[in-house]
Amino acid sequence: MSGLNTWINKRFPLDKMMKEHVTEYYASKNLNIWYAFGVLALVLFVNQIVTGIFLTMNYKPSAAEAFASVEYIMRDVEWGWLIRYMHSTGASLFFVVIYLHMFRAMMYGSYKAPRELVWIVGMVIYLVLMAEAFFGYLLPWGQMSYWGANVITELFGAIPVIGSDIVELVRGDFVISDVTLNRFFAFHVIALPLVLALLVVVHILALHEVGSNNPDGIEIKENKDANGNPVDGITFSPYFTSKDAVITIGFLIIFAAIIFFAPTFGGLFLEPANFEPANNLKTPEHIAPVWYFTPFYAILRAVPSKGLGALLMGLAILVLFFLPWLDKAQVKSVKYRGYYYKGALALFVISFVVLGYLGLQTPTPVGTLMSRIFSVIYFAFFLLMPIYTKLDKNKPVPERVTFEH
Repeated sequence: MSGLNTWINKRFPLDKMMKEHVTEYYASKNLNIWYAFGVLALVLFVNQIVTGIFLTMNYKPSAAEAFASVEYIMRDVEWGWLIRYMHSTGASLFFVVIYLHMFRAMMYGSYKAPRELVWIVGMVIYLVLMAEAFFGYLLPWGQMSYWGANVITELFGAIPVIGSDIVELVRGDFVISDVTLNRFFAFHVIALPLVLALLVVVHILALHEVGSNNPDGIEIKENKDANGNPVDGITFSPYFTSKDAVITIGFLIIFAAIIFFAPTFGGLFLEPANFEPANNLKTPEHIAPVWYFTPFYAILRAVPSKGLGALLMGLAILVLFFLPWLDKAQVKSVKYRGYYYKGALALFVISFVVLGYLGLQTPTPVGTLMSRIFSVIYFAFFLLMPIYTKLDKNKPVPERVTFEH
């Protein structure tokens, strides 16, 4: 094995990569459970790739056969039901983990200098992941898949002058058809997974270049020992790999419990309407996207104008890219922030959750009013950030990382 290792390293920097990114990569000693969601996201990404490969072995990307092929996978393919539920449950849990990962960054200021590029690449990953989920949502060719894709693609029609051309380009036809299904299948199975894999590598490389943040928001690279190693840091392996392994096992137990006992999760992960084949002559009583899109869908519905609603929905996502420059605070972590930021962050989380709930509900006058109120709160968090982060009374940040017992 030693000879094989030497042979490989003469031709490929295997040991060098392991040292730089695993065995000699120093992370802060006080990382807590919030820092495990990046690893869990990677685990779920691998799950989606592996289960997706097995699903494509029996799936038929054809309007005439897609729904029946999914039923065939569920009923006749050996362990097909398990693979399908691992993929569908994995998609929802992927977004749960990503949202918690993003929330951790907002709590501890992981988007601030010198990690602006890490945040931007992460946001690009989020956008590509949303596109990946959207394209995959059509593939079962159920009622909600068909009509949900119809509603979302029509949003591009709100773009002045070129809107109708973009809708036709996305669909590949004048309506959602067999051509659309084939196009979405190609993007979902080949194009976007390759882009995601590349972006994940770039994200990790950018993170390891500047180093991981920590709950104190202190740059551990600024305080090193005689050997040039951070005094408040420990190597990622074996200390964090062992801790992440335990957290991953616990997460997989929850994952398995959902798959075996609540795979549809009360209709949130797999809607009842999607167990009916797509019918372009029968519109479901209530069309709503999957839960992880509903906060933005609620913003879309809160505005009477279709064009303005689509614009606000897009801005609700794009504004996240500008967090590193909107935040004027001199400290990173919420531990040392003043009450202005803590209160604003709490209101932002509440608005996001409430908008997500409202996006799942049938539109009502009261629901529309609430959507407008919480949409204002959502955007106010970003638009007023330069003001309240500058006025906030922050606590002094210690020179060394601290530990909570």
